[in-house]
Amino acid sequence: MNTEPIVIIGAGPAGLMAAEQLAKKGFNVCVYEQNKAAARKFLVAGHGGFNLTHNEAIDSFITKYDHPRIREMVRLFDNTATRQWLSAIGIETFVGSSGKIFPLKETKPIMVLQAWLKRLKELGVEIRYEHQLIDFNENSVTLKHKHNTFEQNYHRLILGLGGGSWAKTGSDAKWMDLFQSKNILTEPLQSANSGFNSPINTTALEGKYLKNIVVHFEEYAKNGEVVFTNYGLEGSPIYYMNRFVRAHQFPATLYVDLKPETPLADVEAALRFKGKITDHLKKQLKIQPTGFALLKMLDKETYLDPQQLALNIKRYPIPITSFRPIDEVISTAGGVSFDALNPDLSLKNYPAVYCIGEMLNWEAPTGGYLLQACFSSGYWVANKLAI
Repeated sequence: MNTEPIVIIGAGPAGLMAAEQLAKKGFNVCVYEQNKAAARKFLVAGHGGFNLTHNEAIDSFITKYDHPRIREMVRLFDNTATRQWLSAIGIETFVGSSGKIFPLKETKPIMVLQAWLKRLKELGVEIRYEHQLIDFNENSVTLKHKHNTFEQNYHRLILGLGGGSWAKTGSDAKWMDLFQSKNILTEPLQSANSGFNSPINTTALEGKYLKNIVVHFEEYAKNGEVVFTNYGLEGSPIYYMNRFVRAHQFPATLYVDLKPETPLADVEAALRFKGKITDHLKKQLKIQPTGFALLKMLDKETYLDPQQLALNIKRYPIPITSFRPIDEVISTAGGVSFDALNPDLSLKNYPAVYCIGEMLNWEAPTGGYLLQACFSSGYWVANKLAI
């Protein structure tokens, strides 16, 4: 019997899930984390509304992911399983009006993490902080703790090293150079769940919202809320469009439907009544103030032409020129290619080494889908390794 531990590098959601599931199966598990505390990005993400997954039928849920391998993992450990697991560690949840699943309102992100760490401690999982990954081979991993570098033998090695956004949380993607030096196939990291830079003049729009609108890009459409910034646009429909825009070259154009519930013919008819265009927009069509400000940016000829103005209300063009810098975005696309991995997520070059979480090359929008995939990939490896 192998007496060496299963070593997990990275105390994020994927790593902690793998640790818990393996410890429940009786494995000796030791987690090494480069920060002074666990799951910093997990906690930072919770500051903006701590949605842990989404209450969506699984067949629809998995379409939010861009790769069939991650869809398979999420199907194995799905949103229902996540809620059951949270309940088992003492965290009850509720479904918000948008379908997002949150812990009960008095439950803070740190309380979720504390409950999880308590369960891991009860299972005998040891977490050693301030340990930085330096290298690994078929039998051991090289780690640096403060000023000391040492080798730790392992039975299996699981790497949950994160993506490349929010480097202040430890998600700095320094592992990419190591992987490339070992000829492990990776795809360049790119901004995901990112705002778009736009050349439109947002001086009068900065900080203002468009609510209950639909954003279009080619054949794709997403409803929701958009906020204007000093550089362009942010918001869930914007993030949703990232992967589709990524397949094309910048510059590109998004189109916003300011009145998605009103057909084009009805919008045009409302604009043909006698009276001021401004009155028709505000009183009859009830165009929200931010939408009205956008329409006022049109040239005079278009603004005064009912047909052209109606077309712009239904398909207002917003040019976009690039994503935001990778360190400020919510997540990253790219990372370890699935072509470098066996079905159990072990590396083809290193069959005793597994990769999980955001370091894998998959992409999904916000709304609970990112965390769910991290939970699911950690569970997947634990389930496969225990067979």
